[in-house]
Amino acid sequence: MTRLGTSRQLAPHVTIRVSGKLFRGHLAYLKQLVQSAAECQLWPLLSLAQLEELDRDALSYLIDGEDREFGIISCPNFVREWMDHEKRRAAA
Repeated sequence: MTRLGTSRQLAPHVTIRVSGKLFRGHLAYLKQLVQSAAECQLWPLLSLAQLEELDRDALSYLIDGEDREFGIISCPNFVREWMDHEKRRAAA
C-alpha cells in the first residue's frame, strides 16, 4: 500500500460508501477499491453511515486497516463499539 507523503487530512481523498451488509465475501472487492485509491495517490475514506450488518472478518478488516490503509467516517455506534471492544480484548 502506497503511503501518501503529506498529511492524510490534507491529501486528496476519495469516499467509498459501504451500505447494507459487509461480509467476508465482500472484502476482496472493498480491498480492490482501497488499493485502487492508493495507487491513484488518494486517501480512501470508508463511509459506514448506512452499514447495517457485518461479520467478524469484516470487523477485523476495519480494525486492521483503519488509519493505515484507509480512514473511517460516519461510523455507526454499534460498529465503533464492537471495534473498540475487540481492540481492548486483543490488548488484554
